[in-house]
Amino acid sequence: MEYRSCLDDVAVPIIADASVVINLIASQFANTILRQLGGPLLVVREVQLELEEGRNTGRKDAQELSLLVNNGQVEIVELGERSAEHFLELVSGMAKDTLDDGEAATIAYALESNATVLIDDRKAIRLCLTRFPHLTICNTVDLLGHVDVWASLGASAPDAVFNALRIGRMRVPEQYLDWVVNEIGSDRAALCSSLPARYRGG
Repeated sequence: MEYRSCLDDVAVPIIADASVVINLIASQFANTILRQLGGPLLVVREVQLELEEGRNTGRKDAQELSLLVNNGQVEIVELGERSAEHFLELVSGMAKDTLDDGEAATIAYALESNATVLIDDRKAIRLCLTRFPHLTICNTVDLLGHVDVWASLGASAPDAVFNALRIGRMRVPEQYLDWVVNEIGSDRAALCSSLPARYRGG
């Protein structure tokens, strides 16, 4: 099937939630991918702190993120006064209408800076589409499938997708499932627990 990333025609700034950062690192090609974005990927401080908590369980995402920051490929950003107000709106209220700190901060920063949001969580995407329809919302698959990223990865592009699925447990939106499985192949799809059972031969 034909696939087109929503990032193909998007300019920086681009800001990523924790799940996207985890998938990016899991892909094993973070440096190659980020070089194609035209500027550093933004990550809010709250997401950095969220990944730091993973050190206690042996996860290395925070360490890998620090390397990307040191390379100038990721920039850690702080919420401003206006984005702090949006943050409070997104973490307060009934559970069905609130988000965790990392997701809320990512979206709040994007609202203030007019950035494109990379986020995989269904609930967060739903809330954005309902409350902030002017925001451009993309996901990890859009990042990996970006036309320049895909071309730069070359023959390794399907490997990056497979790694994000297998190691990062990347969530794939329904509309992209056929494309993803076609690219990585049915044998490797069977190994990816984050894919629906029907795509794993189950």
